[in-house]
Amino acid sequence: MNWDWDKLQQKQRAAGPKPPNMEEVFQRIRSAGGKIPKGGALIIAILILLIIGYSSFYTVAVDEVGVVQRFGKFVRITQPGLNFKLPAGIEKVTKVKVRFIFKEEFGFRTIRAGVRTQYARASAYLNEALMLTGDLNVAVVPWIVQYRVKDPYKFLFKVRDVRGTLRDLSESTMRLVVGDRSINEVISKREEIAAEAEIALQKELDEAETGIKVVNIELKKTNVPEPVQPSFNEVNQAIQEKEKLIYQAREQYNKVIPAAKGNAEKTIKAAEGYALDRVNRAKGDAARFLALYKEYVKAKDVTRRRIYLEAIAEIFPKLGKKYIIDAEQKNLLPLLQLEKAEGGKR
Repeated sequence: MNWDWDKLQQKQRAAGPKPPNMEEVFQRIRSAGGKIPKGGALIIAILILLIIGYSSFYTVAVDEVGVVQRFGKFVRITQPGLNFKLPAGIEKVTKVKVRFIFKEEFGFRTIRAGVRTQYARASAYLNEALMLTGDLNVAVVPWIVQYRVKDPYKFLFKVRDVRGTLRDLSESTMRLVVGDRSINEVISKREEIAAEAEIALQKELDEAETGIKVVNIELKKTNVPEPVQPSFNEVNQAIQEKEKLIYQAREQYNKVIPAAKGNAEKTIKAAEGYALDRVNRAKGDAARFLALYKEYVKAKDVTRRRIYLEAIAEIFPKLGKKYIIDAEQKNLLPLLQLEKAEGGKR
């Protein structure tokens, strides 16, 4: 791009003379032999007022507060907006974000966040995530601690290295919680472990007066170290096979035992019904016999004849064909031949 120097100079002349900078002011003072030239005192006074004004007024954003120190000693906390303090050298303000959520990562590092988040090499931070569980197994437990500043005074003045203290306390707390759990619980109960670790870590941070409030602890995917993963998978597969066989046995038990109990109850009820039927029949027969006996006692001949006739009426139909023969009959052959002839005609 070619510059049009004539037009640039015309614009500068139209804008008027430029105000002298500080270097030019001091150069004029030195050239005057240490004497302030005419109008120089006013310029210096204006510069001093500008410097004082610039260092006395400051703005605090909506997500932060200002911590003011006077000669290094804490004096007050200012809220968001335009605030005033004594000039530089007397009072100093430090802005602390109290609504911003900070994050610390353990066992991994995020290089670039996005749709496809990029992480640093996991082996470089493996020592942070390696932990001993309660059943003497080794687990890889990466996690995230999200926190914010709840007390700016304690955050700035009570602890020399707040971030380092937070990381040390977080790591010791997580190792303590994981050390009370088995390897299966560490893998399957991450939310429960995270909740317990959050409570324990907040207690430690309050005792250390860090001024930090833990917002959330999130456990990432927990597992065993890569060299032992094949063996661990085989153990899990064996446990799952064992549980499968137990479930199948329970299923078969639930099918067979209730059926056997049902059959037993059915047999018992049938036996009880049969016994009740036999008893009732016996009682009925006995009552009938007693009733007949009472009638027999009243009229023996009539009752005997009635019983005889009833018996004959019941028995005769079951005998089939009946032949009544006169006692004086001598030859029975014609009658037998007659029966055969009738049978032949049929």
